[in-house]
Amino acid sequence: MKKTNRKLFAITLMVFALIGFWACSKDNSTEDDTGDLRAAKGRKILTVSSSSLHFQEGESSQEISITTNIDAWTISNNANWITLSQTSGIAGTTAITVTVSENTDASERSANITISANQFKSQNILVTQANGALYPSYNTNPIPADATGMSSNAVELAAKMKLGWNIGNTLEAIGGENAWGNPNITKEYVTAVKNLGFNAIRLPCAWDQYADQTTAKIDEAWMNRVKEVLQYCVDNDMYVLLNIHWDGGWLENNCTPEKKESVNAKQKAFWEQIATAMRDFDEHIMFASANEPGIENAVEMDVLHSYHQTFVNTVRSTGGRNSYRVLVMQGPSTNIEKSNDLMNMPTDEVEGRMMAEVHFYSPSQFCILLDGDASWGKMFYYWGAGHHSTIEPDRNATWGEEDAVDVSMSIAKAKFIDNGIPVILGEYGAYRRDNSQYVPQDLETHNDAVDYWITYVTKQALANGLIPFWWDTGGSLDRNNFTVKDQRTIDAIIAGGN
Repeated sequence: MKKTNRKLFAITLMVFALIGFWACSKDNSTEDDTGDLRAAKGRKILTVSSSSLHFQEGESSQEISITTNIDAWTISNNANWITLSQTSGIAGTTAITVTVSENTDASERSANITISANQFKSQNILVTQANGALYPSYNTNPIPADATGMSSNAVELAAKMKLGWNIGNTLEAIGGENAWGNPNITKEYVTAVKNLGFNAIRLPCAWDQYADQTTAKIDEAWMNRVKEVLQYCVDNDMYVLLNIHWDGGWLENNCTPEKKESVNAKQKAFWEQIATAMRDFDEHIMFASANEPGIENAVEMDVLHSYHQTFVNTVRSTGGRNSYRVLVMQGPSTNIEKSNDLMNMPTDEVEGRMMAEVHFYSPSQFCILLDGDASWGKMFYYWGAGHHSTIEPDRNATWGEEDAVDVSMSIAKAKFIDNGIPVILGEYGAYRRDNSQYVPQDLETHNDAVDYWITYVTKQALANGLIPFWWDTGGSLDRNNFTVKDQRTIDAIIAGGN
């Protein structure tokens, strides 16, 4: 071959080689996952896109893909909380959706998904899901909604309540029902309260001290005791507001973002149990989310709002009459002005079945504080027009008199009542300073001033639509023999109610 021909032949071979390389490169650059299958030629392959999946506690889905040149394969799992979008397939690449249900258990859970094919080693995918709650779910037997005996909405129910009475320092006492000096509540005592002219009871109650601190399970004997007291009231045709009171402060001292998750978990666990146990009571029984939650700003109010929302959702989820029960939300620090500035009501699946709650002990130097509370200034002994002392003028109230009461009550009316949300004045009171340590020099004027405050505040609350519940710990009505110990206080409340 001539030199020229040999050179031409070599160039031709090189061109053909380059064309072949280009064709192969082009084919590989556009190939999808099935390219692996072609590349495998006679080999059998089965690949999975992930060897493990992790889910958060809520219901959710993730996708995996299976690539194989095997004619047929199956996929299965060993847990009823996992659902697969399909359970078998053929050669090629197949996307599988893995869905997990909500984890309501207090611990993380795990399971295996297995991909199998004949004459091929099975492959496993480990599925884990975060724990759904700090405590187990106690909503184990929700029942269909039942409106029997629950015909009144919140506004209609509020109209049925006239004057309310707190059974204080008793069921909420840390250490037991008698720990703060009061005897057990009896049916005779409840009847005595009714006979005085009160048709509603606020029942402060502790729960945490009666609960297992690991599981939040409430002692059955305590639950039955509270239920027994509720029955005393219902038997007397009295309306009852049952709450979770201070209870060691686990909720009301912890309205912070850092405590939000753990407090909501306990709120849910407790109310699942309380609501279920009391579910058969009719509209005479109302539930209250908290007592006096300590709030100073909008951030803390957002946390409290989540506690109230958990309360509402949990009670409703138990079904039966709880689907229609009136529920009561406490304002920030149960302060009227703070509630006006910061509070919004939670959402509810049933319309018109919520109330708000505030408390009133103002001015505090006159109502409840002692001289030992130096940061607040001197105690007031005398309050209101015509009830100041000339004998002891430095003990006359200098703020918080009638005009302040009028303003506070009108604020509550405008914020809530005018918008169809009744208001429980869950606690109020002013108490006589006639013990051996604090004796006003002008005792007659002091007693008249206390009577006047009680009557005035009761009257103004009712005039603005608030339902007043007097705070009593045994000072006005004897818990043992059911006789009146402070007739002037009872008379002043009734006078305000009239």
